[in-house]
Amino acid sequence: MTSITTFYLSRIIGKKILDLNGIYLGTVKDLLVDPDPSNYPTGHPVVKGIKTKYKNQISFYSFENFHVEKVNAKLTVFCDQLVELPKDEINTSMYLAEAVLDNQIVDLNGRKLVRVNDVRLVTISSGTFAVAVDIGIEGLLRRIGIVKPLKYVVGLLGGTIPAKFILWEDVETIDFSNLNIKLSKSYAKLQTLHPSDLADIIEDLGRKASAEVFSALDEEKAADVMEELDTEMQVHILESLSIEKAADVLDKMPSDEVADILDALENDKAELLLNEMEKDTSQYVRDLLVYPDHTVGSIMSSEVMSFNRKTTVEEVLRELRDKKPEFETLYNLFVTDDNEVLLATFSIRDVVISSPDVQIEQIMKPSPVHLRDYQKINEVAEIVSKYNLLAIPVVDKKNVLKGMVVIDDVIEDLIKKRRTNK
Repeated sequence: MTSITTFYLSRIIGKKILDLNGIYLGTVKDLLVDPDPSNYPTGHPVVKGIKTKYKNQISFYSFENFHVEKVNAKLTVFCDQLVELPKDEINTSMYLAEAVLDNQIVDLNGRKLVRVNDVRLVTISSGTFAVAVDIGIEGLLRRIGIVKPLKYVVGLLGGTIPAKFILWEDVETIDFSNLNIKLSKSYAKLQTLHPSDLADIIEDLGRKASAEVFSALDEEKAADVMEELDTEMQVHILESLSIEKAADVLDKMPSDEVADILDALENDKAELLLNEMEKDTSQYVRDLLVYPDHTVGSIMSSEVMSFNRKTTVEEVLRELRDKKPEFETLYNLFVTDDNEVLLATFSIRDVVISSPDVQIEQIMKPSPVHLRDYQKINEVAEIVSKYNLLAIPVVDKKNVLKGMVVIDDVIEDLIKKRRTNK
């Protein structure tokens, strides 16, 4: 009899449980761990319970009195004493086989969804811990019981069966639908991913899981991720959220992005969201929705920063600090008169290198290249390329500043057209 320090979950599921006298106590159905990462003193979830079956009766016991040993080259689970697991721990635990084995997880380092073939556990003096998940071929072969003979045959041919593990700290489980726990805690690690990576993961999930994961994000992260999702998924997510939650997310997005999303929704749903959003943001979006799809106004951002020509550099910096605009808003800063007529542009670089008391009229560039709000979109790419611009101001027929088109939106529109034409 040899004590085992490391073992795989698949190797003990269905195994017999014996007491110290060799009397049969049942079979292993699952192992229970704490789902909250903040409770992991070692960075790995400790196995605190075991689900067993004996004569059609399911029971839950503390795992403290259980240990895994090798007897005649076979794994056996022994129990010193059966101590029932408290009901509150049963209800708040994660079942490893049910919630992780064969399910999709997020590889945080790889920033993608993967399928779990097995879970590796280790026993030390302080307990038994889940330390890694096996997503390789070896784990899959182990599950169907042919890994050893295949390893032998492949070894004779000078080859190896690839094994691939992800450490538990680099994993985020996805399916918690069967647990009575707060999703905001369950998906805490997902908040660390870049919005575009998280959007890719959400798009790969099923419709129910994608909505659950998205709803667990804080509003700032949710807004960033929403911008990266494709239109079909944006609509699905918005329809799965409450009107209040959806409006809160949209309020934190650029108005042109919101207009594109609402344009894809049913009119009644879009109107409900507009009524729930903040008044200023809602009005910006309504102004954009009046433009036909093929016009510059439909892809422009109305969130721009304009200043009077007599404004000093110090005053500009103070306003930037107060308003904390999005990065894209800083591609171009504008100079307008009292009637909001566009006069000139200046850059954030001009501001940074100038003395605080310098007035904007001393550093501005008059008569800027600009677009008309009803100008056709297909003319924009040529202008952006010709003048090597990151952003172009958009004016109406009276030269009143209405917004700006940034290169990101031009590229996105071109990509959408290519997809449509395929």
